Amino acid sequence: MIIQLKGKVTYPITLDASVWIFDDRKIILEEAFTEKEVVQEEDPLKKADEMFNQEIYFQTKIKPPVNKSINRYEKEKILENSFVMPLEDFINNAEVKPEAKRALLKTDGDDIVITVEQLTDAYLLFAVDGKPLKEEGPVHLYFRDGSNKEAPIKNIKQIIIK
Repeated sequence: MIIQLKGKVTYPITLDASVWIFDDRKIILEEAFTEKEVVQEEDPLKKADEMFNQEIYFQTKIKPPVNKSINRYEKEKILENSFVMPLEDFINNAEVKPEAKRALLKTDGDDIVITVEQLTDAYLLFAVDGKPLKEEGPVHLYFRDGSNKEAPIKNIKQIIIK
C-alpha cells in the first residue's frame, strides 16, 4: 500500500494509501467527476474576510486534516463507498522542481509517462466498497476531467518526477 513519490522534487515522500480512509480530503468516487455548482460572491469584503479566516484556521490546525472521531453513520458510509484522494496537496508538499515536466508512473506492466500538470490534477483511487485495492493496486490513477474514467491507470507502485 506504499507508493514512493521521488525524482525531481525537493522532498521525496512516501504515500500510504492504507490510512487515507481516515483523511478528510478523500472524495467519494461517484462525486469526484460531477460538476460542482459555482456560487458567485457579491461582496468582495466578505470573500476577503472568509479567506483570512480560512488562512488563520489552516495555520493553527494540524495538517493533514484527519477525522478525530467517526460516528456510526460515517463508519457505514466508509464501508459502502469507493474513495479517491486528490494528488494536488501531495505534489505541492513534495515541491516539484521547476525543470520537472513529466511524471513516470511505474506499474507492474508498462510504465506510463504523463505531465506533472496531469499528475497534480489527478485522483488516486485507494478503496472500493470501503476496502483497499488488493488486485491491480495499491492505487488507480484517474484524471480529474474523467477522460480515463473507464480505463484508469492501474497497479501504480512508484511515481518518479522527471
